Amino acid sequence: MHERTFLVTGASKGIGRALSDRLAADGHRVVGLARGADDPTFPGTLVSVDLTDRDATARTLATLAERYAFDGVINNAGFVRLAGVEAVDLDDLEASFRHNLNSAVQTVQALLPGMRERGWGRIVNLSSLVVLGVANRTAYAAAKAAMLSFTRTWALELAETGITVNAVAPGPTETELFRQNTPAGSEAERRFLSLVPMKRLGKPEELAAAAAFLLSEDAGYITGQTLFVDGGASVGKAAL
Repeated sequence: MHERTFLVTGASKGIGRALSDRLAADGHRVVGLARGADDPTFPGTLVSVDLTDRDATARTLATLAERYAFDGVINNAGFVRLAGVEAVDLDDLEASFRHNLNSAVQTVQALLPGMRERGWGRIVNLSSLVVLGVANRTAYAAAKAAMLSFTRTWALELAETGITVNAVAPGPTETELFRQNTPAGSEAERRFLSLVPMKRLGKPEELAAAAAFLLSEDAGYITGQTLFVDGGASVGKAAL
């Protein structure tokens, strides 16, 4: 297996941490970005940066792109504020776009020259099941739907470069971000589980496995695709 170097955003928790662990266990070098970088157990290099700070993010990415020959990026950072349409705060809407979208564009722009030069690369964007419609997710769903658009557009633009672009769309997954808005045993949890044919939450490691495949050599002929990892929830949604 060829050792690769991957950048993971939102790497300190949840799916980002599970993916970092998976990639490191597979023999790859992992560089993670997160607000807090005080974690000696991280399986690679963890760098502290606020991805909503455009200038700080640009400086950090420029430094890392000089230091490492990156083979791919996983845009995993996420931001959620719940509200029905009549209560959507425009500041929260802008924050959702800034946190979920701006950093994804910045990471790809920073790493793309090196991947183009080497003729090999992988970009994986984290979207969400909520793009198919879940109440009170106006801002989050809009941002995650844009990640699907990014994926398809970039895949077309980069199709002849050796760089693939794909998305993973998790269903409800047992992470800190999910639990912030969906406490165990709550009505919100029961509502989510009613959408999932498997009647359980996903595990971060299961999402990490899907992303790791899309980052692999074996996935070289897959681009512009979205893989729903959701216990079958998107099957019923798609049929509506």
